Amino acid sequence: MTGPRLALTTYGAPVDSGVPGAPVLVLLHGFPLDHRMWDEVAQALPDDLTVLAPDLPGLGRSGLAGFGEPSLEAAADAVAATVRDAGATSAVVAGLSMGGYVALALAQRHPELVAGLALVDTKSTPDDDAARTNRLRLADEVEAAGAVDAVRATAAGLLGETSRATRTDLVARLEGWIVEQPPIGVAWSQRAMAARFDRTEVLRAFAGPATVVVGDEDQLTPASAAEHMVAALTEPVFVTVPGAGHMSAVERPLAVARALADLIHRVPPTY
Repeated sequence: MTGPRLALTTYGAPVDSGVPGAPVLVLLHGFPLDHRMWDEVAQALPDDLTVLAPDLPGLGRSGLAGFGEPSLEAAADAVAATVRDAGATSAVVAGLSMGGYVALALAQRHPELVAGLALVDTKSTPDDDAARTNRLRLADEVEAAGAVDAVRATAAGLLGETSRATRTDLVARLEGWIVEQPPIGVAWSQRAMAARFDRTEVLRAFAGPATVVVGDEDQLTPASAAEHMVAALTEPVFVTVPGAGHMSAVERPLAVARALADLIHRVPPTY
């Protein structure tokens, strides 16, 4: 496959030394972050599982060379190429927030690669007009300023009320990750998300095992958005994470890791 590739972090076993027949797990991060938001989830998964965590276009260690107009489709194609280059032919794909949008595009464009699907604090529906306009405004602001200050303030809002009250360290952690993101990548990501369309039909067409996870304090993609996706899936498991907001994988990593491990066990082995 031609096209750009993404910076990739591997946790656990190398691709060629994991459990025979078991798919790898691909973790797609949220916005405006990078693969590090998955660190504690990955550490809680079995050591013999291969876990691949790319940095999405323009974020973390991934550049934008070779990418054209911002789109989730371009991001999904780059994920597919990167995962295949790593030696994987089948994957359980888990995406949180923006990562979920990319996971849905991946399932649509590369269905042969996606053996199982986990949608974490995300939704299959597009932005409304107000949200789309706000994304484009923020993209312009970040690009013009050459700094990510306009999105740094979102850190606290990504967390649930419980985390904000009892885990003040998490706000600082998220802010630390956010300020390290390249402004051009933040702007590209905002425009890509603003351009997305309804992918609920992708869920209806997906026949494999799927898990939908939502923090019970998530105000950005609440339980109603998760329930909408569950209703469209053929083999769904619905997991609510108590005391977590939009960043359930950061706020309650053990609960999310358990949900992902359960999904992997539901995926038939390939030989």
